[in-house]
Amino acid sequence: MSDTTRHISRDMLPEPTLRRLPWYLAYVKMLDSKHEEYVSSTQIAKRLNVDASQIAKDLSFLNIKGKTRMGYEVHPLTKALTEFLGFKHRHNAFLIGAGSLGSALMRDLGLTQYGLNIVAAFDVNPDIVGKNVADIPIFDFSEFGTRQRSSGVSIAIVAVPFENAQDVANTLVESNIKAIWNFTPYRIKVPRNIVLQNTSIYSDLALMYNRMNASVNTK
Repeated sequence: MSDTTRHISRDMLPEPTLRRLPWYLAYVKMLDSKHEEYVSSTQIAKRLNVDASQIAKDLSFLNIKGKTRMGYEVHPLTKALTEFLGFKHRHNAFLIGAGSLGSALMRDLGLTQYGLNIVAAFDVNPDIVGKNVADIPIFDFSEFGTRQRSSGVSIAIVAVPFENAQDVANTLVESNIKAIWNFTPYRIKVPRNIVLQNTSIYSDLALMYNRMNASVNTK
C-alpha cells in the first residue's frame, strides 16, 4: 500500500482532504496498537463524525482501497498514512518565542510522534535565554542566523507577541528558513517560495464563542 502512495503528489489533494488524513491516522494508530486487523469506513465515520463516503474518497486519492465486507487493513493503512503525510521522517525545527505558548510546544511530546523535533528555541528575554525547557536549549534571538547556517534547520515555529511577528518572519526569511509555522494571530507576509502555515488558537476561540452565542440565540 505504501509503495503506491509514494507516487501521489500532495499537490493533487484538496486541502480539506489533507487536513482530514491526520484524523484518520490518529484513529487507525490506536486500532493498530490494539492489534485490530481491519477497520471499515463506517467505523471511522462513527468515531470521527465524517461521512463514510468522504473517508473512502479521501483515501482513494492515495490509491488506498478497502476489501469488500472487511474494510481496510489497519497496519498497512497506518503505515501508508504515516509515510504519505511525512510523519515517518524526522524534521528538525527552531522555535522562536519561548514564553508560555512556546514552552508548551517544547513540552509537547506529540510533536515528536509526528516527525517534528524542536532542537532549539530563541527569545529576547534575558530571564529565559540560557535555560532549557524539556532539554531544549534557549538561545538569544541574535544568534539565530549563525545557528541556522551551522545546523541547516529549515523549519521555524513562531510563537512571539503578534506585534513582533513580521519582524521575526523577515529575519527567518533572510536566514534561509524554508517553512514557517505561525502561531501568532498576525498574518505575516513572506515570499511565495516560503511555505507558511497559520495556526491561530485565538481565531478558533472566537469561532467557538460565536457558535456558542448563535446556539443560545436560536433556542
